[in-house]
Amino acid sequence: MKKIILSVLIVSMAFAVNAQDIPERKTGKPGMHHKMDRKKGSRMDMQKLNLTEDQKAQFKTQRENFRKQMEELKKNENITVKDQKERIAAIQKENKTKMQSFLTADQKAQIERNKVEGKKKFEERTKERGEKMKTQLGLTDAQSAQLKKNREATQQKIKAIKENSKMNEEQKKEQVKKLMKAQQENMKSVLTEDQLKKMKESQKRKPGNRERGGDRKKPVKNDTI
Repeated sequence: MKKIILSVLIVSMAFAVNAQDIPERKTGKPGMHHKMDRKKGSRMDMQKLNLTEDQKAQFKTQRENFRKQMEELKKNENITVKDQKERIAAIQKENKTKMQSFLTADQKAQIERNKVEGKKKFEERTKERGEKMKTQLGLTDAQSAQLKKNREATQQKIKAIKENSKMNEEQKKEQVKKLMKAQQENMKSVLTEDQLKKMKESQKRKPGNRERGGDRKKPVKNDTI
């Protein structure tokens, strides 16, 4: 049981690298529409960096080294959960530092511009989804305003969590998970039973969604270049 818990912990933390800070590699894996949009945007951001062949080779080598380090840590059965968390955080920090060192000043500046553009696009998509949701569920203006208020408050809290240097990646992940759960509960308190039913039916019809109850295997993905 300990080995299973530690393995899950490693997988969840090993790939918590910020995809905006380090360009993402093409994966070609299907997923939810917002994840696909993010992957598409990351690939476009990567193209904007105009990486040289040497840089691509450096990133590839570093990815392999990172993966080996995480695999070795996963095999270590004589380490406590606390020590493992600290080791994962250290490996992630070292990996990110090395990845950043491969980039030129202009490329780093481009990444910062990508962040600004990405934030703007995210806000636009969020607004569009909100308007679509209002139409599909027949929300009143008051309901729509309350959901928007709750959503913005949650986003601000998530931002604060991500910027909290006193928390490790696992702690941040748990806090964000709690916030998202609270957000769902807030949504339920705003919507009527009929609207909740419509929302569930709409989610079931989305591509990539599967019926609950069966075993689902989530592929391990690499969020670094």
